[in-house]
Amino acid sequence: MNYDDRYQAGRVLADSLKDYAKRTDVIILALPRGGVPVGYEIANKLSLPLDIFIVRKLGVPGHEELAMGAIASGEVTVFNDEIVNMLHIQKDAIKRIQKSEQEELSRRELLYRGQKPFPELTGKTVILVDDGIATGYTMRAAIAALKQKKPIKIIVAVPVAAQSTCDEIASLVDEIICPMRPVNFYAVGLWYNNFSQTTDEEVMELLRQVNTP
Repeated sequence: MNYDDRYQAGRVLADSLKDYAKRTDVIILALPRGGVPVGYEIANKLSLPLDIFIVRKLGVPGHEELAMGAIASGEVTVFNDEIVNMLHIQKDAIKRIQKSEQEELSRRELLYRGQKPFPELTGKTVILVDDGIATGYTMRAAIAALKQKKPIKIIVAVPVAAQSTCDEIASLVDEIICPMRPVNFYAVGLWYNNFSQTTDEEVMELLRQVNTP
């Protein structure tokens, strides 16, 4: 059974995270753009603060949907060495794509956050949210970058991912919440009735709403 949209998926996840409701040592970090509507619903239902953590996939030249790695805030880069080596991707091409994605990461940081400082995560429990996990490299980069910020616990919460991907991610974090784990996964969007692209404007409006007293 599919999710109606990202908002409904977020409400489903919130039910699995009720133990963390209203805790002052817990924060939700959503991966823009698609993870923000999911995180918004969790934050609303559990009365938790919502912020963003920006990660950019490094797509294979000519096949951008295929990840050869990812970058995250904090100058963290994770590579899929198997893909890079198998496709003989040249260093110049990798550097060019890294530069382009770093520029987009910086643009989003400024647009979504403005002058607002990144939240202090030392000693906090972080619930890291996205609308699903495909290859896992975006999430791996996010986890690696977050660990540098010394949270006491990292929980990955996503509506859907392949069982094998969940198992891999589970080995990197304290807990993973993923209600739907299809064996034949294919793509995140297949598990939503409405998977229209989340816009910058929607992200900013949701962040404004959830953080307005």
